[in-house]
Amino acid sequence: MQGKLSEIDIRSILQLIELGQRTGELYVEAYPAVGAGLTETLAPEGNGLSPGNTSYQSKYWFVFFLDGRIIYAADTENSLTRLRDYLRRYQVESPLTGGMMQAIATTNAPEYGYLWALLESHTITPAQGRSIIHSMVHETLFDLLSLHQGSFIFELGAPLSPQLTTLAIAPHLARTMKQVQQWKLLHPYIQSPEQAPLIADEAALQDILSNRTFGKLTQYADGTTSIRQIARYLNRDIVTVARAIHPYVQKGIIHLVAPKGEAPPTATSRSGPLTNPPARRNSPTPIKIVCIDDGATIRATVQAILSQHGYAITAIANPLATFSVVFQVKPDLILCDIAMPELDGYEICAMLRKSTAFRQTPIIMLTGKDGFIDRVRARMVGATDYLTKPFGENELLMLVEKYAGVGYPERQPNPPAPVPPPVD
Repeated sequence: MQGKLSEIDIRSILQLIELGQRTGELYVEAYPAVGAGLTETLAPEGNGLSPGNTSYQSKYWFVFFLDGRIIYAADTENSLTRLRDYLRRYQVESPLTGGMMQAIATTNAPEYGYLWALLESHTITPAQGRSIIHSMVHETLFDLLSLHQGSFIFELGAPLSPQLTTLAIAPHLARTMKQVQQWKLLHPYIQSPEQAPLIADEAALQDILSNRTFGKLTQYADGTTSIRQIARYLNRDIVTVARAIHPYVQKGIIHLVAPKGEAPPTATSRSGPLTNPPARRNSPTPIKIVCIDDGATIRATVQAILSQHGYAITAIANPLATFSVVFQVKPDLILCDIAMPELDGYEICAMLRKSTAFRQTPIIMLTGKDGFIDRVRARMVGATDYLTKPFGENELLMLVEKYAGVGYPERQPNPPAPVPPPVD
């Protein structure tokens, strides 16, 4: 089942999954202008969103099902910050290190794997774990039910395991739809759960509130803690939190700081790297890149671009030779074409992710022009990111530098040397 949200809405999709008692995974991609979660409406002056702000980027969500019930749901752009926010609710300070990740069937959902590691180490109780999952699911449903534009794919498959809890869809749909409608009533003063309250007139606010309430509000209204984070910390839904500050936003006593864009993710894909994006290297050791592609033009272009920027690039024409070369080179990043004979990019990525040595190695898939389905499948097998063909030098360098680091840390920002044109 797949399509566009202009043809069928999220509510209907979820109802179909529930009625059919389906087991599998729903993948949703939002287009840049979306609903209540990332609003299309502009805020009045002073509330953090300026006219003409169109900086919103595409966003992705996954929802996992078992027999028509929800197991877990997540925003794929989220880092482990969300889990840390929920742990703070229980005064749990966990380092969430890579060594905590368990080798169980949760590699497709790193946050879920970390949650299970905390349960198995008795850092949190099963009741706390269930509460966190329920909150995560509700938060994701709020975003999904706010969408107006986007695409989706539902794929039947084995359930995410193990399961700590399952949630019936119908009651959560009713509750969340009501909250989405309530949220819209707060427009235009409050638009996005990612906006952060900031006290603009402390004296006026202190005159209105009790000392206790004022103290609690000043603890969070710092211009960096979002409405969504406050709701997580206080174990409240975002509508309740937004309603509490709404009168003060109207009066100009509290301003809302606009989202400053996504922070670099600590979980760059559902089974990709679980660490922060690499810092710029000061070591003379070159960054090693492997490019797997049966097209000679693409290999030559990638080699020309990356080698002149200081990367050690190894090109593989025969996909069957991938594993012997990759295990020998031990690259810092892998570029892999999808459409190849005998062994395609999905199979290569899935096999590499099963190896401990490459479980966290960034893998960037090279997709076609109509790449939505390609991107979905790439995410499902553990790809870190994707690059749509045709691509140019800047696009390639941006992704390589993001996930592997800069080839020449000392290079000056001079105009780059000529390279071959974008490749198909």
